[in-house]
Amino acid sequence: MRHAPHLVVSISGHGFGHVAQTSPILNALHKLRPEVRFTIRSSAPLTHLCTRIHAPFTPLPSEGDIGMVMSSALHVRAEESRALYRTFHTGWPERVANEAQLLRELGADMVFSNVGYLPLAGAQQAGIANAALCSLNWADIFRHYCGDGAITRQIQSCYANADAFLRATPGMAMNDLQNLLPVAPIADIGRNRRDELNRHLKLSPQEKLVLVSMGGIASRLPVENWPRIEGVRYLVQSSWQTHHPDAITLEALPMCFGDLLASSDALLCKPGYGSFVEAASCGIPV
Repeated sequence: MRHAPHLVVSISGHGFGHVAQTSPILNALHKLRPEVRFTIRSSAPLTHLCTRIHAPFTPLPSEGDIGMVMSSALHVRAEESRALYRTFHTGWPERVANEAQLLRELGADMVFSNVGYLPLAGAQQAGIANAALCSLNWADIFRHYCGDGAITRQIQSCYANADAFLRATPGMAMNDLQNLLPVAPIADIGRNRRDELNRHLKLSPQEKLVLVSMGGIASRLPVENWPRIEGVRYLVQSSWQTHHPDAITLEALPMCFGDLLASSDALLCKPGYGSFVEAASCGIPV
């Protein structure tokens, strides 16, 4: 019996942009090569992964990469981040060896990471093909907030030794990566279903819908304090428990996030790859 290729995919749970970048690639690959088996390692919620990845996959819980510790969707806690990285990189050779052993046990034929560097390092030690995909990398982010040094060099080495680093457009320059391969913008473009949405919500064609999203970062906006604007309604996530007469819980609506975005009049968001690229692809003002 022919061996089904096994792709082990690591997706950062630091916001939903990493899932937004990776899922269209996996969906396209599944259509082209349906025999490829996917294992998804991520700290992103499984429910979110299932709404974005339309191919069968085996989920494998992961502590994920550190990213940066955030006090809100816009504010980085640099000192706490530095402390976590120091702990993570203590005994680094042993950590990489354990990762390599795990990948061998999984029977990985290739590792695809957005944008954790430990899976890349483990694959490199195990002799497994590996590639990264992202619009950013943690080496440059860590260097900016926490300075250069041994940790930055270890992170950079993981990316530099990958078989390829696919840099999504728009993205950071990453000029020091010789294996960089710039790729076009990546987006899962939704369908404009505004007429259906208006009927469901009993809205007039003149009313405006503003989708409010922080891109998966645990932060909320004080929507309940916003003034009422005649003819404007806000789509907000249920976890915010917003008490505003013009707020609509987006999870209660019978369509996916991408279709809601394509059906909205504007997007109010933090800067983020998925939000910007998907809104631009749909022609939605941000």
